[in-house]
Amino acid sequence: MLKSGKATRFPNLVQRDDAVHTFEMQTVTANTIQVVGLELAIAWSDGTESFLPLEFLRRHCACAGCGGEPDVLGNVVRPKNEYTAASFELRSIARVGGYGLQPTWGDGHSTGIYSYLYLKKLDGLHGEAP
Repeated sequence: MLKSGKATRFPNLVQRDDAVHTFEMQTVTANTIQVVGLELAIAWSDGTESFLPLEFLRRHCACAGCGGEPDVLGNVVRPKNEYTAASFELRSIARVGGYGLQPTWGDGHSTGIYSYLYLKKLDGLHGEAP
């Protein structure tokens, strides 16, 4: 059994201090998703809303082809991505299970899956200076 305060392999889980050591998942789901102008608008189950610029979303794609992936030593190899105007056009978006979204972009890219937690994190970052 895990003890309180110990790190787990599951960073999205919060351990409660009770006799049975139950876990609660910190989750939020997207109730409504739509493109509004050049932004993806999301109404969340917690009552908040996000308006994420499409270009910002594409530049923050977390797939291995865009964000890189670790080698056997843990070093992340980041590819050099070339974008065109079509790279920032959202052709479609599909829900993935109950945890995220998978966009298809105008240049055909569709391997990125954006978890709801990642989208919420991006919402907090997109207004900050680089």
